[in-house]
Formats: sequence, C-alpha cells, structure tokens
Amino acid sequence: MRLGGFVIHGNNADTLGACLQSLQAVCDQVVALDSHSTDGSAQLAQAAGVTTGNHRWRGYGHARATAAAMLADCDYLTFLDADERYSPGSAEALLRWKKDGPRGPYFRLLRHDWAELPTGRFRFRPLRQYRLFRRDTAVWTPQMVVHESVPKHFGPGPVLPGVEIDHRFATTLERRRDKEERYALLWAVQAFAHGKRARPSGRQRWAHVTRNALIKGALFRGGRAGWTLSTTVAEYHVRKYVHLRALQRGGHPQLVQAYAEERYEELFRLLDQVR
Repeated sequence: MRLGGFVIHGNNADTLGACLQSLQAVCDQVVALDSHSTDGSAQLAQAAGVTTGNHRWRGYGHARATAAAMLADCDYLTFLDADERYSPGSAEALLRWKKDGPRGPYFRLLRHDWAELPTGRFRFRPLRQYRLFRRDTAVWTPQMVVHESVPKHFGPGPVLPGVEIDHRFATTLERRRDKEERYALLWAVQAFAHGKRARPSGRQRWAHVTRNALIKGALFRGGRAGWTLSTTVAEYHVRKYVHLRALQRGGHPQLVQAYAEERYEELFRLLDQVR
C-alpha cells in the first residue's frame, strides 16, 4: 500500500519544514503545492526533496484536487496544513496502520489546536477531522472554497488511534480574528449559492463559546486568554450568518456572481478588496 501526503502552502517558511518532515516520515510520496509564496517556502520545499508544484489560488477544494492528482500512484491520501505536524508517536502508529493493510474508506485524526500567544502557550481545543482517505473516496471539487468543506456523504468515520496532529492555531488574537472574518464571508458566499438558511446569531455565539471554553477546556488550560480566544473563534459562527443574511438581501453581488460562474480566482481577489 502506497500512502501519498500533501501540503498546500504560501508564506509558511517558519512552519513548513516541520510539516514536510512529518509527512516524509510516513508517506511514500509527498507533494508541496505552492500558492504565491515569497518568503523562501518554495525553495525550502525543493531542498526537502519532495514533489513540488505551483498553484494559482482558487480555494481549498481546487488546490487539494490538484495535489491529489499529483499523487496518482498512491492508494491512500493524507494531508497536513502548512502550520501543522504530527504529534510525537504518531509516525509509528501510522506506519503500523500501513503495515496492517488498511481497508477502510476514510479515517478521522485527532488534531490539537495550540494557542501560542504573547501571554503563553496552551492547548486551545481538540478536533477530529477527516485527514486520511482511500483514493477512490477522496473527493475535492472547486466549489469547496471554504477550509472546512468535506463531502456531504462522509458520515462520522472512525478515528485512527495514536495518530494525532499538532496545529499552530493562533499566534495573536488580531491575526486569528482577521482570518475568521475572511472565512465567515467566504462561507456565506458558498452557503448562499447552496440555499442554506440563516440561523440566529446570538445562539451561535454562546453555543460555541461554551463548546470551546468549557466543554473542550480552553478556559481551564488558558485562563483569561483561553476565554478570549474562545469568544474570538465563536464570532466566526456569528459573522457567517450575518454575512449570509446580507447576501440574501442583495449584498456583495460581485462575490455571489463570481462564485456562481465558477470564477474562483477572481472571487478571492474580490474578497480581498471587500475586506
């Protein structure tokens, strides 16, 4: 069984090296797909000896499909974001999984989101995400412009024990807030195109603050910083429905039209102008 791994990167020279090392430790082939980097990330990937390529940014779905096509000889596919790496011990667990001859169509991995704020470092939350796919079940389409998009037919797949990911989730609250706002508007454009209904914003805020700060424990591990980061992340779920209601009233027609006409590269240019 051949396992292919990939990473989509931009200006990620500070974290890309560890990410590539993680993938190379377990994968038979690794692809690093560069999207407009200017900080030496492309040269770092070339020096690491992985398969490299360039990509004009059209969203996560298009980028992941492009990387997957470059791994055509692999039976299973996995990926890390450029600011992620496998946790200690994960490589050994993943190599055992490969040796046992896996049969499942897809698996979720446990990801730990780490806050590395000026006030200190703490684990913000654990998440279980689809990160390991048999080639014939790995489906990424250009319409999946939002980061967290996965095919709707994926049910609650099994979690692969012992394989975990460390994610550098937040370095400053301001940077995290800006990223959440960008994702919120992009999510709304995609949701509007698919006829999704808006939900009450207030409920979203407190549901997600409670989930991250209390249920997942960010408040207990990070104190005040954990609470503040939880409210920042919860605001994403508020803003995405605020944006969706604005689109339903006729807002941002250029974004809506660009998505509807599958002009995804232009969509991201317009998104930067709006913000």
